[in-house]
Amino acid sequence: MSSLPTSHAPSRVLFGAAYYAEYQQTDRLEQDLDLMAAAGFTVIRVGESVWSTWEPRDGEFDLEWLLPVLDGAHARGISVVLGTPTYAVPPWLQQAHPEIAAERSTGERIPWGARQEVDYTHPAFLFHAERVVRAVLRRYATHPAVIGFQVDNEPGLELFHNQGVFSRFVRRLKAEFGDVETLNREWGLAYWSHRLDDWSELWRPEGNSFPQYDLAWRRFQAELTTEFIGWQAALVGEYKAPGQFVTTCLQYPRRGLDDEQLFAGLDIAAGNPYYGMQDQLAIGQEHEPLDYWVTSGVPGLFRQADRMWASKQARYLITETNAQGIGAADTTFPPYPGQLKQAAYAFVSRGAAMIEYWQWNTLPYGAETYWGGILPHSLQPGRVYREIAEIGAELQAVGTTLDGYEPDADVAVLWSNPSRFALQFMPPFRTDGVADDAAYEKIVDAFHRGVVDSGRQARLLHTGQALALGAQALVDRFPVLVAAGVYVATDDELDLLAEYARLGGHLVLGPRTGYADEQARARAAVSPARLAAAAGVHYAEFSNLLAAVPVHAVGPDLQATGHARDWVDGLVLDGATPLASYDHPHFGTFPAVTTHAHGRGRVTVVGCLPSPDLAAAVLAWAQPAPVAAALGAAGSPQVTVSSGRLPDGRRAWFVFNWGWAPTDLVLSSSVQDLTTGSLHTSGSAIALDAWSTHALVDQ
Repeated sequence: MSSLPTSHAPSRVLFGAAYYAEYQQTDRLEQDLDLMAAAGFTVIRVGESVWSTWEPRDGEFDLEWLLPVLDGAHARGISVVLGTPTYAVPPWLQQAHPEIAAERSTGERIPWGARQEVDYTHPAFLFHAERVVRAVLRRYATHPAVIGFQVDNEPGLELFHNQGVFSRFVRRLKAEFGDVETLNREWGLAYWSHRLDDWSELWRPEGNSFPQYDLAWRRFQAELTTEFIGWQAALVGEYKAPGQFVTTCLQYPRRGLDDEQLFAGLDIAAGNPYYGMQDQLAIGQEHEPLDYWVTSGVPGLFRQADRMWASKQARYLITETNAQGIGAADTTFPPYPGQLKQAAYAFVSRGAAMIEYWQWNTLPYGAETYWGGILPHSLQPGRVYREIAEIGAELQAVGTTLDGYEPDADVAVLWSNPSRFALQFMPPFRTDGVADDAAYEKIVDAFHRGVVDSGRQARLLHTGQALALGAQALVDRFPVLVAAGVYVATDDELDLLAEYARLGGHLVLGPRTGYADEQARARAAVSPARLAAAAGVHYAEFSNLLAAVPVHAVGPDLQATGHARDWVDGLVLDGATPLASYDHPHFGTFPAVTTHAHGRGRVTVVGCLPSPDLAAAVLAWAQPAPVAAALGAAGSPQVTVSSGRLPDGRRAWFVFNWGWAPTDLVLSSSVQDLTTGSLHTSGSAIALDAWSTHALVDQ
């Protein structure tokens, strides 16, 4: 749970962009590299998108085109992350081996013409992928500019229904369950006459209605992605030098991956966080995300950062993020002045060891014609380039100060990939009349946002990581632990939560936690299962909500206002103290929030999906002494503070003003500006301009 060795997490925060000289319509390599050096770039990513350039014809390789890029970067002190080009298959391979096309359902091949259309378990694909990867590595792995390797790119986009994949799935089930009678019993296949007499009778996944089957299928698909990325990493391992790292970059919402599992075999985690800009970064404003891979709001930005740290509980790399407007021509929202710096430091404050933008210049062709790069279509440096150059200069001034940095955490929030899979198959909410595919994220985000909105800082923790850490270590590190939406959970994981509270932690339970077992079977037990006694409360009924229900405080402990949204558990008191209730003729018979002492600790239950103000009130009450309070008091709620510890014991602070109104921060301790060296004494005020950021360190 500590930072990676400096051989993998760089001692300085790397700064740069994805760069593809091969995309340029004219030769401007020297001009581009000079502009990058002037902007303080220390890294570029190259090579991962152009298999057809590396191998224009079957078995014929063109490898020398990249050498001027690597040599030019090295001459300017710019390091390189070299990508393997396996996610975008060349036309000749598609034509020679049409059987490698992935199938979204049995017999329905993904049409060629985009990317990631291939079944990456297919032997024909793997043969050609290995050949091109080895060719690139033999030529460039030892180039002095290359500090690391990115294998593939954003894997896990598709779930494969190919016959070979399905056959492997059946073999996996045989290995896990042994015989069909065991499978019949564990999955409850007597239901609707689905009992199997032989493995050959197992139906295809696109016709499946059993959540147990679907969870096994999703876990299997994630294992395929982990296997593929691990296979490539092993190839790289044959060529890489000591000190070079191997990673891949994730788009975390992809359906076919488990980030904890995948990164376990890689040196460092990396991801591509895209986020809504302009007014979507104004504190307190909620907007629907523009797409499933884009977050909206300041809490969403921080949640993406916290997800990347959670993959290995260590510093991570950002391989892509916004430079200008991201997406199609109808979703073009370039940043307000100052927002690029805010996002960069937000990521750094939560553990990023590299910030790389997508991409160097906006392309004049292709699907990403309006994915804005650092340079616009004109290729002339403008406002965005100047702002990014300012960030580059500041990070150069920061130098190695953040080496070994670990973000603070007032509250730990559990993350469960199996629960995410299960709640995508059977979502508990509806949005616009349709089952909400993002229900799991909606539950976790409600509580994570409550942490951020209350001025606290969150650490996301996979359930397996929490189990490995153990109850006492959890108590020692995290005084508050949120378990919301942990729908799929083992007995050991639920018992860990009760033990955490017994040993002195404050456990906050949210909807759907512990309702199903590891097979996604609803537990035949009093809910919350294995936690009801510790919580002093149980429920036997639950309900969706068609409209938000107001919630009010009961007694003086919790200063709660807000609403219940989407869901209510009908909590029944068994010794717990009610903290809040519903303003509703029926739901008002149930408490909305309860708390109960358990051993040396406490269990608080939130029986609904809380609105932001309700979640913030609960988390502020659960953790009354946030780390940020030690820095000072802000003059506006649009100010947030993020922080972390340095190896020498000092704390680094990052202060953000997420809005147009200037304000100030009155300091409670003396700090030094990380980028200018200016000293600020206790009792003085730091002026926070609109959309401004300050990086500070304890004196």
